[in-house]
Amino acid sequence: MSDEILVERRGAIATVILNRPKSHNAITIGMYTELPGVVSELDDDPTVKVIVLRGAGEKSFASGADISEFEKERGNATSARNYNERVAEAEHAIEGLKKPTIAMIHGYCIGGGAGLALACDIRFADTKGRFAITPGKLGLVYSLESSKRVVDLVGPARAKWILLSGLQIHAERALALGLFDELSAPEELEQFTYDFAETVCSRAQFSVRAGKEMVRRIVLGQVQDDEDTINLRNSSFDTEDFAEGVQAFLAKRPPNFQWS
Repeated sequence: MSDEILVERRGAIATVILNRPKSHNAITIGMYTELPGVVSELDDDPTVKVIVLRGAGEKSFASGADISEFEKERGNATSARNYNERVAEAEHAIEGLKKPTIAMIHGYCIGGGAGLALACDIRFADTKGRFAITPGKLGLVYSLESSKRVVDLVGPARAKWILLSGLQIHAERALALGLFDELSAPEELEQFTYDFAETVCSRAQFSVRAGKEMVRRIVLGQVQDDEDTINLRNSSFDTEDFAEGVQAFLAKRPPNFQWS
């Protein structure tokens, strides 16, 4: 692993850090290339229950893709295709994880940084947060899949406003639009994020991941149960955690779930 992407552990919570604070954590093609392997390894690790994605420091989640690379890496349609594939693979890897993901957003969440944050399940930001999607400022085109994530959160008209203008949206407005899910003071964001992550860790993990899968299917357009979702729901009754949850409820004690 390079020093531009770090992984830290806090119990069952793994934190992936975009580590280029001198450039406001601008994302290089090397970082995009490395991210799928990093998050996939954490997804396969049974000791990890929640994954947090953040930028180093408290000034930026990520200010976007590293524009200094554009002439070399996106100088024409051929090289841009390879670059865009690396970006898409990183976003797909995050979005496709079985385990829940939280983007912890200090300050700027711009361009490519916004793309990674939108691929996470939940976005917690500080009150200094700024969100923007900026292809219109660079003569680029945001991908359909990334654009769909915006539409899913804010609706088509507001997504057009965001994509067409490229304007920065302050934290309170981003919260109202649904781009951010919670706001905290900058000095409280880390504690707030990890408290929530610990709550998710304390729940039955079969239920947590099944809930995430159900929402994924709904976003993709499924509106009725099929054999897979029926089997997923019914199989929960065979888990040790279901038995533990019922026993804990009847005994009026906190459950001690073991499935991971």
